[in-house]
Amino acid sequence: MPNLAAIASRLAHICSWGGQNECSPRTAALCAAAIIAALALALIAWHTPAHADGGSSSARSQPAVSAPHDTGNPTRAYALQILRALTARDSNNWVRYWQARAACHAAAAHNAPAATPLDRALLALTAAICPRLDAHLSVDPADRPPRGDDQTAGLLLNEPAAAAGYTLFNLVDDGKVYLIDPLGRTTHKWHLDDALSGSGILQAKLLDNGNLLILAGALLEIDPRGNIVWRTTGERRRCPTLATRGNGNARGTPRIHHDFLKMPNGNILLLCVSRKTREEAIAAGANPQFVHENGIHTDYLIELRPTAANGGAVVWQWSPWDRLIQDFDPTKPNYGAIADHPERIDINFLLQTISQRRSHAPRDWLHINSIDYNPALDQIMLSPRHFSELWIIDRSPTTQEARGHTGGNSDMGGDLLYRWGNPRAYDHGTLADQRLFWQHQTHWIPPGLPGAGNILLFNNGYEFPGDERGYSSIDEIAPPADGYCYRQTPNAPYAPAKPAWTYVAQTPADFYAPVASGTQRLPNGNTLIADGPAGTISQATPDGKIVWKYIVPPHYHISLWQDAQAPSWLTYGTPDDPSDAIKNAVYRAYFYPPDHPGLQALDLAPVASLEDTPDLLEWARASLTAGDFGQPLTRARYDIYLDENVLIYFKRPCAAEDAQPKFFLHIVPAALADLPADRRERGFANRDFKFADAGKASHDSCIAIAPLPAYPIQSIRTGQFTHAGQLWRAEIDLSE
Repeated sequence: MPNLAAIASRLAHICSWGGQNECSPRTAALCAAAIIAALALALIAWHTPAHADGGSSSARSQPAVSAPHDTGNPTRAYALQILRALTARDSNNWVRYWQARAACHAAAAHNAPAATPLDRALLALTAAICPRLDAHLSVDPADRPPRGDDQTAGLLLNEPAAAAGYTLFNLVDDGKVYLIDPLGRTTHKWHLDDALSGSGILQAKLLDNGNLLILAGALLEIDPRGNIVWRTTGERRRCPTLATRGNGNARGTPRIHHDFLKMPNGNILLLCVSRKTREEAIAAGANPQFVHENGIHTDYLIELRPTAANGGAVVWQWSPWDRLIQDFDPTKPNYGAIADHPERIDINFLLQTISQRRSHAPRDWLHINSIDYNPALDQIMLSPRHFSELWIIDRSPTTQEARGHTGGNSDMGGDLLYRWGNPRAYDHGTLADQRLFWQHQTHWIPPGLPGAGNILLFNNGYEFPGDERGYSSIDEIAPPADGYCYRQTPNAPYAPAKPAWTYVAQTPADFYAPVASGTQRLPNGNTLIADGPAGTISQATPDGKIVWKYIVPPHYHISLWQDAQAPSWLTYGTPDDPSDAIKNAVYRAYFYPPDHPGLQALDLAPVASLEDTPDLLEWARASLTAGDFGQPLTRARYDIYLDENVLIYFKRPCAAEDAQPKFFLHIVPAALADLPADRRERGFANRDFKFADAGKASHDSCIAIAPLPAYPIQSIRTGQFTHAGQLWRAEIDLSE
């Protein structure tokens, strides 16, 4: 049942224009009628299940322009969304604002005639509410439009057709994750120090509980305040393994590779990579001429059941090594005709190309770069980049069955149920039949979104040197699903022959991201596009118009503020010639609509845009020149200063050995409840960090920066092991 008192109170407030004016008799009458109509609608329709239009899995020439949450009448559906946003309990005002604003924009775009008196009343109601959402919800959107043609970072474009929601991204090899609102302003930021992030964060995903799952030095789950609540064990992204090593596991130390996914059952799917020796590869039928002396790398997939604090148990595993085929050596296992077994993987496909044309990674055979899970089918989608294909496998077989060719819903064990993009990989086509080129983020479009059930992916357009297509595209595929299996015409490539929908730039070569990158279908039918190398995130409408565009400002390695020249893919080296460093690159970006449950746990009051916030290290260098670091706290081996919630460690002169020893930082909160449960007994959170090369400023000085958590802090204990092994300590009281 809706909160009728809240609705009536809110609408009465609206009638007086936010309580600022008295209602005229005519206005009061109209408002009273609107209130009665709205309450009647709420009583009738509140419990009607909302669903999105365009949920068919059939092929579409274009996705639907919008997908309103519909109760059979779009006018009523949009009005109901607005009312829900205005009266929601225990919801962040900013989330409610963007949710209502999205419904207001959709209602205006729908522009349907009012067929009944109730519809007319609802249209009048939304016309009164929508222009003053900020007053009704007590927020100040401070709608800053794009600054003009000279803007090169931050929000460049924001048209009404853009989907209203929050965008999550992180810079490659940096320790920070950002959530921005539709106006490009930072609404939440997470920071991991060097000891936790290792070589930086590859990617991060927001969970339904408001925590963040991050692939950094390990796979970490952190709460909104940056506390670690779970992590994998081991260092350097070490991948957990089954207690009993099966055929799927490889020699060497397995590493987490590129992607991860939290399943509905709470388990985590992880991509891992390890090594097969040269002898093992040859014994499996590989051509010795093209097997590297150190063997080849092979990916595999595990499902991990996390424990309370760290680590977990591997409960399921799948490996491509269990379903090989080869037509090179009849004396070796797996011998057969490749074309007769599209459900298996040719071990010799690409080995010659990799050995001859991948000079910096001659053992990287599959390079699977993404995972997706379909709970309705209990199937998993994988993206082996070097094969320029997507694969679908069955999750329902047991681990033992997944090593064979029977069992599970499909009764195909761990074999490939479907593959698409490059029929040459299974001898069913030529180069002319190839459709994918080193793709990324292959995934099913989720239920409730336009094109649900279809496959969406970022088609990079790059392959081995000399094989470039020369442009990127976003492709939507309608797979030929048949229950738990997929139809295939004998001796022909898997359907479809071409995508159901594609986005390319008007001049194709203007949109070319050779590596990384991703895409996502949005609730209003737009498609999110993350051009990884260029650090550019945008939204395209179904007819290919860009209506929202954001260029990620870089971290401290370069400067790209306003009026600076924005980078493009042409400034980067290729994957085989990475001579020019990627500047503001992102691996992916994720869009979260305002009603996403994970947003409710975050404080989303927007602050300054990133491009208007100088990097801390750049700021520290400027402060060094000016001789002003803020409030000095203590002087020990190093000068330590406090600037808002950042500790700054400073030493001059700075010797080479100063970059090696680690600082420690014990953060004692004002309330133990702010700490994760496993740290409350010790009473503090611990962080370790050290001077980084990037922190060395001019005048032979060293600077290190330690961000503090957002919760109230009682005191800080800090210190460092010196190069000689001695220890210095400092106690800083922050309770006053």
